[in-house]
Amino acid sequence: MKNLYQLTTFVTVISEGSMTAAADKLYLTQPAVSQQIRNLEEDLGVELLVRGVRSIKATPQGEVLYEYAKKIIHLTQQAEIAIKSIGNQMKGQLRIGTLNSLGLHVMSPIVGRLMRHNPELTLKIDYDRGEELIKGYKKGQYDVLILPDVQTEFASELDSSEQKFLLKEEMWLVGSSKDEKMPQQIMVKDMGSFPLVDFTEEFPAFYSELHGKIQTQGAKVTSIFESSNVGTLKRVIEAGLGWGFLPAHSIKKQVRSGRLSRVYVKDMHYEIDLMFYYKKNSDSRALVEVFYQTLAQQEKG
Repeated sequence: MKNLYQLTTFVTVISEGSMTAAADKLYLTQPAVSQQIRNLEEDLGVELLVRGVRSIKATPQGEVLYEYAKKIIHLTQQAEIAIKSIGNQMKGQLRIGTLNSLGLHVMSPIVGRLMRHNPELTLKIDYDRGEELIKGYKKGQYDVLILPDVQTEFASELDSSEQKFLLKEEMWLVGSSKDEKMPQQIMVKDMGSFPLVDFTEEFPAFYSELHGKIQTQGAKVTSIFESSNVGTLKRVIEAGLGWGFLPAHSIKKQVRSGRLSRVYVKDMHYEIDLMFYYKKNSDSRALVEVFYQTLAQQEKG
C-alpha cells in the first residue's frame, strides 16, 4: 500500500459512487483517479472495484480496505487538527450559528476533537432557520455563520463581513431501497409517482425552485410529510412512506449502505455553496481564522 493519497482517492470513489464524481471532489482528472486506483490494486494484488455502467461498487476485498482506510484517514485528520489547533492555542469563546442539517454532518465531527485538545476554548452553537440566524448575526449574537450562500439562498446581504468557501452541497432525491418500483432516474414531471416527503425551511431557494418546476411541469404531487429535521425525514423515507430531496452530506452513508436509493432527476440538479461568514473587525478574528482552517481541513478528507 503506497500512500495516504491513494487511500483517500479510493475512499472518495466508493463514497461518491463513480470515478467522475470522485475526480470532481478531489479536483483531479478522471484518468488520474483511475490510475491511482489501478496502482493501488496492483500494489495489493487484488481487484478493489466492480466497475458498472452507472456506478462503482467495492469488491469484498475493497469493502475491507474501505473500512480500514476510513479509520486511517480519520485518525490522520484527528492528528492534524489536534496538532494545528494546539499550535495555534485556541482560547476564548466562539458563538456559531448554523442549520441543523449542517451542524449534524459538518460541525459535530470536529467539535469533540477541538474541545478535547483546547481546554480554554468555549463553543456555543445555535441551530435555527437561516433567516433567524442572519438576523441574530446582524445584531452581534454570533461570531460565525455557516450557511448556504446567503445572497443566493436567502436573498440577503451581510455587510462588513468576510466570507470563505467551505464546501459544495447537492440536493439528492432519495427513496426507500426496499421499494422495488423505485426508479433509477426520472424527470420532474414524474415527481408524482410517489408521495413527497418535503424538506422545508432550511433551503428556501431550493424549495421554491423545486415546487416552481413541479407546477410548471404539471406534475400532480401529494406532499404527505413536511419537516426541517433531516433525521426525521430520513426515517420517514426509509420506511417507504414517500421520497424526498435531502442534502447529500446527510444521506451518503444511507445510500452507500443500501438503506436509501438515490433517484437521479435529469432536469433538476441543485448545488449549494456552503460558506463561512465572520465579521471583518471581530475581536475574535484570529480564533475564527484558526477555526475555519481546522474545519476546512476536515472537509478535505
